[in-house]
Amino acid sequence: MEPSLNILALLNLFLPLMSFVILIFFGTKIGRYAHWVSLVLIGITLSIALYFFSAVFLQKTGPILESSVEWFSTGSFALHLGILINNVAAIMLLVVALISFLVHLYSVEYMKGDSRYTRYFAYLGIFTFSMNGIVLADSLIMMYVFWELVGLSSYLLIGFWFEKVSAANACKKAFLTNRVGDIGMFIGMMILFFTIGTFQLDGLTEGVKNGAFDDNMQLLTLA
Repeated sequence: MEPSLNILALLNLFLPLMSFVILIFFGTKIGRYAHWVSLVLIGITLSIALYFFSAVFLQKTGPILESSVEWFSTGSFALHLGILINNVAAIMLLVVALISFLVHLYSVEYMKGDSRYTRYFAYLGIFTFSMNGIVLADSLIMMYVFWELVGLSSYLLIGFWFEKVSAANACKKAFLTNRVGDIGMFIGMMILFFTIGTFQLDGLTEGVKNGAFDDNMQLLTLA
């Protein structure tokens, strides 16, 4: 069952990216029917999210999918990237997919007649891809990468009408605010890594259960 779940998880992740690629490169040729590309692909991700949502709550214990590959290693340190779908991830996948589909549907009429109609739907695609990546990530490193993509997507969408001074200023403000958040997130990741010794979410959970923070707090108190 796991190989098929892997395929579904990868489809859930990459179908919105496919929407972005198709509309960026072929959007002008598709024209006013561009929204159908997005709606169909995001609709499939919604169906997959619904499947995961139902499957994870039929599973009595543990996540329904844990899959990772080694990205690189240097000596004793190894960095893995993969997918983790547990009850929290399943709920959030459904939330992201449902809201994204509704935003796409609403935008069909809202953006009607805009000169950059197809580009807007392309940006929505990469935003959905980035959000799905955060939810599916099984490590803080992977989560951080997709968080940066969310920042890029937000910048593109907030400043979509960049010819307006208000929109241009808003996207700059959002970009700078996100950079401050990025620094805080990175510091938090490093604290967790040096305390517990891993970036993997399951390893961090296990470390907290085993009292890794308690041991380190005792050492700091003694120091």
